[in-house]
Amino acid sequence: MKHRRMPKRSAVIAGGAVVALLGAAVTFQTANASDDVRQFEVKVLSADAAGKLASSLDARLGDAGTAGAYYDTGSRTLVVNVVDESAADMVREAGGKARVVEHSLAELKGARQTLKTRATMPGTSWAVDPVTNKVVVTADSTVKGASWEKLTQVVKRLGSKAELKRSAGAFRPFVAGGDAIHTGGGRCSLGFNVVKDGEPHFLTAGHCGGTGSQWSDTQGGPAIGTMVDSQFPGNDFALVRYDVNVDAPSAVNLYNGNGQEIVGAAEATVGMRVIRSGSTTQVHDGQVTGLDATVNYGNGQIVEGLIQTTVCAEPGDSGGSLFSGNAAVGLTSGGSGDCTSGGTTFFQPVTEALEAYGARIG
Repeated sequence: MKHRRMPKRSAVIAGGAVVALLGAAVTFQTANASDDVRQFEVKVLSADAAGKLASSLDARLGDAGTAGAYYDTGSRTLVVNVVDESAADMVREAGGKARVVEHSLAELKGARQTLKTRATMPGTSWAVDPVTNKVVVTADSTVKGASWEKLTQVVKRLGSKAELKRSAGAFRPFVAGGDAIHTGGGRCSLGFNVVKDGEPHFLTAGHCGGTGSQWSDTQGGPAIGTMVDSQFPGNDFALVRYDVNVDAPSAVNLYNGNGQEIVGAAEATVGMRVIRSGSTTQVHDGQVTGLDATVNYGNGQIVEGLIQTTVCAEPGDSGGSLFSGNAAVGLTSGGSGDCTSGGTTFFQPVTEALEAYGARIG
């Protein structure tokens, strides 16, 4: 994704995805035990605003009172899963749609722990899907024989809390990504330009290289930056410090002569429409389908806390930008499939990387 260097002739498109609509709401009523009737308005929200509301309600309700949330793109409202009417009223008062479901987030996290303990194997991933109120377990084409049977039995014992699906291809880190960046014989993509301690840096994927590696913006060209920290597996993000004076706009390359301005970072929300830019397949879009995903790339490479999406990607797109409007959302990690047949792609949340490094978008 092009966040670092873009031709000076490129235009920068100001982000317009975080625009609030005033006066648009749906009113409904609910009765309490004493039969007084209260009215609540469901707020019409941008995806970014919905994510902030979801985070706020998660903190207030806790794992026992909620079971995740998702963004309804049709009505532009936040739907929050709850397990009782008391929690439902809190959601309604905050402007969300309350949906009473069977399993709390605590129960779904328990199911995830069971999977981690009993079914950790290469070629698998799992993430909470708030739309179905289940943990969706995905197995790629390499999970066969005894491994498939074991996974099937573990998921079956979880009952209605889990669902097993197949994915074409094999899960793998997408080594190489917005604007191309190179180190040694490898290629990755620049994610987002950031500022740390007043100095320009950029984010990319941790699996792209190790601490101390040198990076250039052309294959075989002079180094422009040094990777000062790399975290993989567990996480999948890295920080590169610019060692030379280069143009480093806070924008993503749209590969059409323009760039998308990036002004901040946002938490992903299930249902959010997102766009990815990478040096191999350029620009593609899709939808967030799961949060806090765990994926096992094999060879002990297990990454947790990822964003699961329907956006396609291919080798060479790693580290590239995932964004929504003018907000940074994620860094391309890996997945299965390609941009011809489609597939599943996982992204490292940008907010986690920024917090870890004490950096900001800029």
